[in-house]
Amino acid sequence: MGRKWNNIKDKKASRDANTSRIYAKFGREIYVAAKQGEPDPESNQALKVVLERAKTYSVPKNIIERAIEKAKGGDDENFDELRYEGFGPSGSAIIVDTLTNNVNRTASDVRAAFSKNGGNMGVNGSVSYMFDETAVIGVEGKNVDEVLELLMEADVDARDILEEEDAVIVYAEPDQFHNVQQAFKEAGVSDFTVAEITMLAQNDVTLSEDDLAQFEKLIDTLEELEDVKQVYHNVDLGE
Repeated sequence: MGRKWNNIKDKKASRDANTSRIYAKFGREIYVAAKQGEPDPESNQALKVVLERAKTYSVPKNIIERAIEKAKGGDDENFDELRYEGFGPSGSAIIVDTLTNNVNRTASDVRAAFSKNGGNMGVNGSVSYMFDETAVIGVEGKNVDEVLELLMEADVDARDILEEEDAVIVYAEPDQFHNVQQAFKEAGVSDFTVAEITMLAQNDVTLSEDDLAQFEKLIDTLEELEDVKQVYHNVDLGE
């Protein structure tokens, strides 16, 4: 599992280069989460997860507040949450989560991204069985033993705890996301290098240099689409 955080980190780094686009996507995601439940993260777990992830991407407070106020105002803009699955070069597996107010447009855009970059769309379930939904929380300034001890004291279960580069990464069941974070916060840790519920591949695949270049172009094209929220894959991107 040690390679997983590298893939998340690389995805985050690429997105950091396009902050205005990322902020706009988070604004939409926060609005949808706030509208689906109470616009208060303490009573709306979906909103809380989005806000915790937004914090690790340094989304400005005004963007968060604007999205929540829009939801409070009873705006009637509706979005559908849709998942697409497909294959990239050499059979690599890709999951694309979207938020859209125009299903036909989104389906067409995602399909075109695959077909123009060496991939093809699959049916529902064609690749998702190769992934596990996982809570991933990373902190700095702690070692594995310290993290294990504080989670044990809080009676919180984790799938794995690994030291990866400068951070300790906790992998846990999705329903343990808030419990893990709370255990850290009670231990005086409030800043996280990563805090999200993601889809992690059970096994990574390695592509040839040419296939990897085409694969990365496909992922970039998908992530640039306005309606795409998250892209997950099973390719080892290397160091």
